[in-house]
Amino acid sequence: MIRRVALVLALAAFVAAGAAYARPSANPKTRAALSDLVKAGAPGAVVLIRKGDATTVFAAGVADKRTHRPMRPDDRFRIASLTKSFVATVVLQLVGEKRMSLADPVARFLPGLVPKGEAITVRELLNHTSGLYDYEQDPRLYAPYLKGHLNYAWTPKQLVALAVSHRPPFTPGTHWSYSNTNYVLLGLIVEALTKHAFAGELTRRILRPLGLHATRFGADRNMGSPAAHGYFRGHDVTALNFSFAWGAGSMVSSAADVARFYKALLGGKLLRRKQLKEMQATVTGAGGDYGLGLWEQPQICGDSWGHVGDTVGYRSFAWSSRNGEHQTVVLASTTTEPVSPDVSFALGTLVDDAFCGS
Repeated sequence: MIRRVALVLALAAFVAAGAAYARPSANPKTRAALSDLVKAGAPGAVVLIRKGDATTVFAAGVADKRTHRPMRPDDRFRIASLTKSFVATVVLQLVGEKRMSLADPVARFLPGLVPKGEAITVRELLNHTSGLYDYEQDPRLYAPYLKGHLNYAWTPKQLVALAVSHRPPFTPGTHWSYSNTNYVLLGLIVEALTKHAFAGELTRRILRPLGLHATRFGADRNMGSPAAHGYFRGHDVTALNFSFAWGAGSMVSSAADVARFYKALLGGKLLRRKQLKEMQATVTGAGGDYGLGLWEQPQICGDSWGHVGDTVGYRSFAWSSRNGEHQTVVLASTTTEPVSPDVSFALGTLVDDAFCGS
């Protein structure tokens, strides 16, 4: 998600570490693709592959270019737009509890915050058909960071204000366009409805029940430990305040936690059957079909469900089979935004090989 934060930021030696239960010769194509990613310029990455009860985890490169600490399988990353799947799950839980409806207008929960909010539904926020301008495209978002204020904190309502200062690109429900504004609004709707901070609702409903101890929402300068460092134009941006992403992409997690979440979600452990079916009802968008906080993408070995994330210093991919029994999670640190063509190609190859390879 959050694609271009122009701020003031090498390859390290390749280190591959499989989980203790992985055979040294397991997944040769994935291991080679992981090595190629580091050679292409990514500081480091973690890959998790799960097929049924068998899980393999590899780590490559370094987590910190200054200390040269090798990447570890349990390192935490900023997972960017994978956050949207978590937010959508909380919203759909509330729908299943009949506390709200997908047809409810934004104005029911946030009166006056969005012009013509009575004409935009919760479903349209979830599947990116709301027609709201993406606040991330407003250069004012980056101004504090360009001036060196890396701990500048945006409030969610300030992010919405950036968005609604622009003319909507289309009438709600008539087209599809990815907009981070939608998921900031969804987080605010959860807070308005429950009277609790979104982070608290997420913890109570998902993180604590699933034991996702490496996962946090609204992460600012503290990612927890161990953590992979992200870079931009030679600068370490690990301690950047990620309030600019909030409900659209502010979470921190590990590969194991991400996999556990999507397995529980797609396996029917977090949502009632009706809501999970709604989540997987897609509309055609750029790069694939989009449901309610989930992408559906074709792979050579079958369709996959999940999300991708893109933010300054980090890229993330989480793909699962429809029932969550076959999974791949790829978390990588980066040095440029957008990533270089070589790194982008290597990431695509790695994700393909990890999901469909041996």
